[in-house]
Amino acid sequence: MDDTTYASPFSWRYGRSELRALFSERERRRLWRRVWIALAEAQRDAGLVSDAELADLRAHADEIDLEAALAIEREIGHDLMAEIRVFASQAKVGGGKLHLGATSMDIEDNVETYRMRAALGMLGERLHALLRALAAQIRTYAGTVCMAFTHLQPAEPTTVGYRLAVYAQDLLIDDEVLRGLLDRLTAKGMRGAVGTSASYTGLLAGTGRTPEHQEERILAAFGLRARDVSTQTYPRKLDYLVLASLAGLGASLSKFAADVRILSSPGFGEMFEPFGRKQVGSSAMPFKRNPVMSERIDSLARLLPGFADVAWQNAATNYLERTLDDSANRRTTIPEAFLCSDEILGLALKIVEGLRVDDQKVRENLRRFGPFAGSEAVMMAASKAGGDRQELHEVLREAAMVAWESTARGESNPLASLLADDPRVTRWLDPAEVRRHMDPTAHIGDAPERALRVAERIDALAPFPRPPAVSVNGIPHEWSNAE
Repeated sequence: MDDTTYASPFSWRYGRSELRALFSERERRRLWRRVWIALAEAQRDAGLVSDAELADLRAHADEIDLEAALAIEREIGHDLMAEIRVFASQAKVGGGKLHLGATSMDIEDNVETYRMRAALGMLGERLHALLRALAAQIRTYAGTVCMAFTHLQPAEPTTVGYRLAVYAQDLLIDDEVLRGLLDRLTAKGMRGAVGTSASYTGLLAGTGRTPEHQEERILAAFGLRARDVSTQTYPRKLDYLVLASLAGLGASLSKFAADVRILSSPGFGEMFEPFGRKQVGSSAMPFKRNPVMSERIDSLARLLPGFADVAWQNAATNYLERTLDDSANRRTTIPEAFLCSDEILGLALKIVEGLRVDDQKVRENLRRFGPFAGSEAVMMAASKAGGDRQELHEVLREAAMVAWESTARGESNPLASLLADDPRVTRWLDPAEVRRHMDPTAHIGDAPERALRVAERIDALAPFPRPPAVSVNGIPHEWSNAE
């Protein structure tokens, strides 16, 4: 990182180095060159490029000279043409056949599709690691009874594992969406200036090869396929689908992080993210144990809908066969959306793996608020025994208000005793039965079983696919090895 000028935090602070390498300028140009070589290979088979010319292009495939390319770009104002000139100057035998019949987006758009698919593979793998960590915690706490809260108010009992299963289920939905994206995320193909393949049709006339054959061969090297039609670009609607899906993933992670923040506050005190022994929570207040990882997730996740909104605008205003008003913002929105998603996935994984649950505080909150949930069971049982449901509701409401006042003063919850001593209730139910219904640990339904079912679904997940590594001269080159 050059610390003398502005650098995006995503270029050094957030996201994995592997993902930053994939979206680096050097890797983009390496992949451009691989498309040009794949095009030359197809055209060699059609007799348009000689073996010597192809071998020369392959020999210079990795000689990226960004400084030289940027110097040319400052003169001509076109980054891809500048890279062609540098590549051609290095490959003096084959350089004259570079980009034959192609338009810029035949190169750039196919590379961007490949990079997004590769990035989705990375995110999918990290998402699976997070889901596996959640499954382990779900199993640990499937039967740990705690209070559930609706409207941020005590509701009925649930289990810690069931609550974790809610987050896991949201992420399983995201897994389905991201897998579906891999099927939908198709390339532009090799079709020239407006997508009609006119230039390739002329070049390949009389060779026994068709533009479609050429395109299929080139895209196969990248594990890509194209739709029936394209313009100068692939549909920008696909960018929107990708970034909207990442925004959806961000929503799942943001809710999880927000809930951790709430549950770690003193009023709840039940669940905490890990806090290092030497970690500093505040520069002014040494005692602070702020949930900084959860706060960072919520902060970064807010960017994702904004990236998706820009992609929507690009899709909606890419006039006729193509305009360039999407180009500048896509250089930022696409890589940063992936890096942002990667960062919050990594943070969530750290939180789940190091999750701390205060069992004593869980039991304390359950004793304090759990009896209120039992009042519904009492009402149902007394009504079933012959009581008037509406009259019983009022009796229970009156007792609950008294109990709320007691708990507000920090006293033990007296609701079970109030109801067990009230003749309007004991007319229908024995006091011992009233107390049994007021036991919150008996009021969790099938929460443990359903939570474990989610864990089993996670165990059954197939690996998240990655696209093939692109190779030149039979030597694979992957993003993890990019400089």
